[in-house]
Amino acid sequence: MPTERREDHGYDELRGEGWARLLAAARRRLERTGGALDGDIGLTGPGEAERRIVIGITGRYRPETAKRLAVPLRDLDGYLYDRYGTGLLRTLGRLHGPLRDRPAERADEEARREQALESAHSSRLAGQGWFAAWLDRIAADGTLTRLVRRGNAPLLDAAVRVLERLPGDGDRVAGSPERSPAGLPLPVLAEWATGDTKALVPGTPLEQLVLRALAQRTGGGFVVPRDRAGRRALWESAGAIADDLASQVLVLNIGAEGDTVVCDWLRDAADFGIPFRLTLQQLATDPVVPAARTIYVCENPAVLRAAAGELQDAGAALVCTEGVPSAACHKLLGDAVRAGARLHWRADFDWAGLRITADAVARHGARLWRMTAADYTAALDEGESTPLAGPPAASPWDPGLALAMEASGSTVMEERLLPALLSDLNRA
Repeated sequence: MPTERREDHGYDELRGEGWARLLAAARRRLERTGGALDGDIGLTGPGEAERRIVIGITGRYRPETAKRLAVPLRDLDGYLYDRYGTGLLRTLGRLHGPLRDRPAERADEEARREQALESAHSSRLAGQGWFAAWLDRIAADGTLTRLVRRGNAPLLDAAVRVLERLPGDGDRVAGSPERSPAGLPLPVLAEWATGDTKALVPGTPLEQLVLRALAQRTGGGFVVPRDRAGRRALWESAGAIADDLASQVLVLNIGAEGDTVVCDWLRDAADFGIPFRLTLQQLATDPVVPAARTIYVCENPAVLRAAAGELQDAGAALVCTEGVPSAACHKLLGDAVRAGARLHWRADFDWAGLRITADAVARHGARLWRMTAADYTAALDEGESTPLAGPPAASPWDPGLALAMEASGSTVMEERLLPALLSDLNRA
């Protein structure tokens, strides 16, 4: 005798015990396959109510000991049509809303991904290795997919516009704002690239995207620093200024030419051999031309501190970059070189140190200060060293240095050369 069809679509039975998991499994399967009524769905560890329902749908007895029950989708569809007159697809839609067409969604998602990547690859930066590596990484690690799913794919275009307008590489894009010698403030960059002055404030998705690209560009892999100082250094490496008060440079015995408050401070500090910090804001507000014609540059504050303690005001002019040079550091040294000063530069013997030094040679015409393969080899034998880490870098001023470092696999911090460095500063 055929089952009586219920036309009121009350579906009371389907809201009762035993149906929830079965209908949820059916919905997942149909959404995944675009609504195809092929194959089975299964229930693992079925309860008594579920077992009885499956028996009623399939017409086949299932023992209480069964650990998994399989139900053909067509049997479930037929059961629901006979009982409610709607079939599986319409029944699920009326119970819990329309089914998603996941194959179509995936196709649309992939199309939007490809469209976003195609637009990015049309950038003038596309020929640069770091830019291509950045796009490959965000496409491979799910970043781009998440942007597309959240409706934020336009952020990739915005990130590309920001990168194109950064003043640190290549030619300035026509129509972009002129930057001051001190650098381009982030709010100005954000306004020009996106129309929103706050688009690049810390923590925004756009800031994270751009910083990942800058980390790739600087040779630091794909890791964005967690600390504020590290993020600020990344921006400054590209000529953008996140905070002109936080950007500082540490100096000793610099002195200054000029009749400003800052110049007075520098002269007083140099007269007593006192280390002094300059901010980018000070350097941009009051022009500072260092009085010293020869300036030595080190990477670690320990070297400057030792020079201040042992040589005081008798030592040579010394500037400390404290790692990657800040915008304030580049501003001071750039102004000094334009005024006729000569720079003698060194950094740690690690890959970051080689990149810092190569940039100084290219940007400021710096000369090398105990930064050769011979210096490295001699210092290597003077103590224990930590292993080199990160991507290798070149030493174009002395190709043998990078080769020697790669062969030994060891770093040498410049503190190990301290006696020789102090001797140089004393003689100068």
